[in-house]
Amino acid sequence: MLTNTNLNSSKHRRLPREVEGLPLERINIGCVKVSKDPVVFDTVLGSCISVCMYDPECNVGGMNHFMLPKATDLNNPLSTRYGVHAMELLINNLIKIGGVRARFIVKVFGGGHVLDIPDSNNSVPSMNISFVGKFLATEKIKVITSDLGGNHPKRVLFFPHTGKVYLKRLGENEATKTITEENIFLSRLRTDELDGIPTLF
Repeated sequence: MLTNTNLNSSKHRRLPREVEGLPLERINIGCVKVSKDPVVFDTVLGSCISVCMYDPECNVGGMNHFMLPKATDLNNPLSTRYGVHAMELLINNLIKIGGVRARFIVKVFGGGHVLDIPDSNNSVPSMNISFVGKFLATEKIKVITSDLGGNHPKRVLFFPHTGKVYLKRLGENEATKTITEENIFLSRLRTDELDGIPTLF
């Protein structure tokens, strides 16, 4: 279930009732978490991508949050800040808690052009969207819903034990905060980038 809330609607400013009483775990850049217990994974996305993966038969799920498709940090090339490693770890960790790869389904979010300026092929969101689509197609993992691109940051709440997702598009204040956080991560990689840092649009 994907719920899109109105940016300015007061009745949606609070968390959904289903969150009440459940542990709320933040999924920051580079984080990968899985669970079979009642819990809520919570993240805010700008140009980054989060994949919510779920096995509907044994009710286990997981979520990642990656910044770039592939490694640019030569000192830490296997970091889960990069999509290829974040995806592999998500799949493997779900299998470890009982998930079956052939049954995995996903919901994909992020890749926003949060500065609301023209896109380019080497921008972070464009590369992230391209990467995640190709990866999931190659691995034959079914995408049942996605919300990619756009000009607003997104808050995503994922219930790994049910597969349910709540999505809310956020306003300008949250956009500024999200852009700042992502630029900090990119600047840390800049000294080790050989081919030029991608453009954050």
